Amino acid sequence: MFSLPMSPQVFAILAALIEQRSGVHYAPEDRELLADKVVPRALDAGFDSLLDYYYFLRYDPAGSEALDALVDSLLVHETYFFREALPLRVLAEDLLVPAVRAGRRPRVWSAACSTGEEPLTLAMILAELGVLDEVELLASDLSARALERARAGEHNLRSLRALPPGVEGRWLETREGRPRVRPELVRAVDWRRVNLVDASAVAQLGTFDAILCRNVLIYFQDDTARRVVSSLTRALAPEGHLLVGTSESLMRFGTALTCEERRGAFFYTQARP
Repeated sequence: MFSLPMSPQVFAILAALIEQRSGVHYAPEDRELLADKVVPRALDAGFDSLLDYYYFLRYDPAGSEALDALVDSLLVHETYFFREALPLRVLAEDLLVPAVRAGRRPRVWSAACSTGEEPLTLAMILAELGVLDEVELLASDLSARALERARAGEHNLRSLRALPPGVEGRWLETREGRPRVRPELVRAVDWRRVNLVDASAVAQLGTFDAILCRNVLIYFQDDTARRVVSSLTRALAPEGHLLVGTSESLMRFGTALTCEERRGAFFYTQARP
């Protein structure tokens, strides 16, 4: 199969363009990995030079849509139901249920939700607790393709690998080899396409009592991650909570949020004004 060479110089400008659009960082040692994704798209688009393909993505009126499609193909969609479930249970039981009982309607945002297993897991937990209709759930991702799957409520069998007893048959069922989530759970989530590196897009979502941004910051360089954390912090209501992945920490970013532990789960909390 015919291929196109990716020089270090072309890699640098393509990687910078992708990072500017999505926040995803490619280090120099990732050049072959990126080439494997980019070259077929450049060839399919009729280009015999990756530099020409870059100029098309960067400057042609049709390039923006093509860049979005390229970024979509690069995004990691590895997720599954009940992944790191303890923080979700603590969030629901210790923070959201009390808010509902106090007469409030809390807002929760699952950022970079991929194909939706995380917000749907939270929806299942809230439904178990009888408060799903009293909590506003918003879920977003940069990938239009992933969101289309999330809205359909159809998933793959790998997404079931951490499923606790009692979920299958109650909140989802497998038909023709594909897990399908109950439609009322899918409808309980407001699915949006949002770019986390776009601070204005984040601001337009309003404020939230809790934001889930788990296993996302690891794909960003520190400067990008710091900007994203700042945007998320501004989107938190007073005493709101930000949850990141168990392997992630905000401490090195100098966040103004306070880290607190609840039943073995860690939350970054906005100060009271």
